[in-house]
Amino acid sequence: MKIIKTLFGAVKCVELPRFDDRRGAFTKYFAEKEMRGQGMEMQVREVYFSLSDKNVIRGMHFQVPPAHHAKFVCVSHGAVRDVILDLRKDSPDYGKAKDIILTAEDHLALYIPPGFAHGFLSLENNTVMHYLVSSEHSPEHDAGIRWDSFAYDWGITDPVLSDRDKTMPPFGAFKSPF
Repeated sequence: MKIIKTLFGAVKCVELPRFDDRRGAFTKYFAEKEMRGQGMEMQVREVYFSLSDKNVIRGMHFQVPPAHHAKFVCVSHGAVRDVILDLRKDSPDYGKAKDIILTAEDHLALYIPPGFAHGFLSLENNTVMHYLVSSEHSPEHDAGIRWDSFAYDWGITDPVLSDRDKTMPPFGAFKSPF
């Protein structure tokens, strides 16, 4: 696992080790000790995956303290534009968003520590995104920011959204606990 890029100094993009032979490919997705050695602290509590068609936006999601969590995400099929929004109120990047393209072919993953909202735009049909999170889902701490309420151009005007994501509060109304 090799860090190839950082976003906001804390979000790390890593290249996952891939082993190819005549049968296909094998990818090591998670290695706690290796990650810890590179400053990515994460004890996995839950694992999810989503299946999305093209033009679906999922996000911007996070959990607030005391149930906040780190996420480790990657794409095993398809492609996404992954978007990270800085929610750390003392950060010089507070309220800024950055993105990175993740595809099944590039074998990249993102480590997202607490203090960031996470979302993505699916760029292909049948895109599969995997999420490892460091805390259990807590409905009373589950939160989000409306996808179009902060300074970021998704490059799409009419995305497919869940009812929940359509009604998330705007960034301007958010009081950060991070």
